[in-house]
Amino acid sequence: MGGVGAPPAGAAASRAGVIQLVFREKGALYAAYIPSFTDGGLFVPTPRDYRLGDDVYLLISLPEDNQRYPVAGKVAWLTPANASGGRTQGVGVRFPSDEKTRLIKLKIEEILGTSISSSKPTQTI
Repeated sequence: MGGVGAPPAGAAASRAGVIQLVFREKGALYAAYIPSFTDGGLFVPTPRDYRLGDDVYLLISLPEDNQRYPVAGKVAWLTPANASGGRTQGVGVRFPSDEKTRLIKLKIEEILGTSISSSKPTQTI
């Protein structure tokens, strides 16, 4: 996937279920961002089993930004192990509709700029 520092298997549940997502490059953020969710969201590669509606706590690091952004989202879709098309196993996490998270969504969209409307494939829908 290049550029996303996903926790090693088994580490996803560390720190009371907080998943750290580190995006070092814009392309990795583009591949994970889910603009079709009204409040935004991210694809989280993880071997852990989740169910729709599960709470997921993310700590997001964006490219060229030293700040880490906490987001308490919910699982809105699942990509199972051995998914068709060689897609990465993981979950789509929908951001909550609060002001703090809205600002994170705007920051992500500012970083991605016009590439949001690109036809390049992503890990999302």
